[in-house]
Amino acid sequence: MDPPDQVRPHQVSILLAADTSGKHGSIALARCGPGDSCAVLEVVPLAGGTFSAQLVPQVARLLEKHGIDKTQIDAFAVASGPGSFTGLRVGLAAIKALAEVLAKPVAAVSLLEAVAAASSLNGRVVAALDAGRGEVYAGGCQIHGGVRLLSERLLTQQEFLEFAVGAAVVSPDEAVAAVARSAGLSVQEIARPLSDAVARLGWRKILSGDITSAEALDANYIRRSDAEIFSSTALQSGKKPDD
Repeated sequence: MDPPDQVRPHQVSILLAADTSGKHGSIALARCGPGDSCAVLEVVPLAGGTFSAQLVPQVARLLEKHGIDKTQIDAFAVASGPGSFTGLRVGLAAIKALAEVLAKPVAAVSLLEAVAAASSLNGRVVAALDAGRGEVYAGGCQIHGGVRLLSERLLTQQEFLEFAVGAAVVSPDEAVAAVARSAGLSVQEIARPLSDAVARLGWRKILSGDITSAEALDANYIRRSDAEIFSSTALQSGKKPDD
């Protein structure tokens, strides 16, 4: 496949962003540039549980509404995780297909990075999301002008509290914020970032050359799926996964 076309930072570019990492998702259309400016034209919500049926038709309607043909899209940004296994696969598959057909660059954006960027904090920050099962997705970030994501990990609540010592915690999840506060940590609660945040962060990544090809684009689940865990346990016990 031919390499993706490069965007021109001194010209206006059309960017399409998608986030299907959570119970509810969204897509965003933006005009970006010159420089790192990115004006979001519209954010369209996607109802949870129906991403596979909604995503492509909603993208088509969004482009038609703003008089933009798909061939005019210059770049893509997509939330790559952590989050729902099924949801992430749907969003990534759609963006992969469009980026491959149009030979356009893609920026993969961590939702933890978007959480940190939504705060008004500076310095060392821990972005945190409720991972269920008494666990927390935690991203160690440095904020100084922009956000630099240093690490992502899946932690128990106690491990999370130890990891966050000396940092400010930012989270859209009330339960995670309450756990952090109970341990005396500094906490900032935010609204959960949507695809407009993914668009803005993605555009900055694209300008800096932090892009991926459609073929290489993949989800960052952080947690293994139940199927993978079951398979690994079965192999360790000497049983076949389907025994």
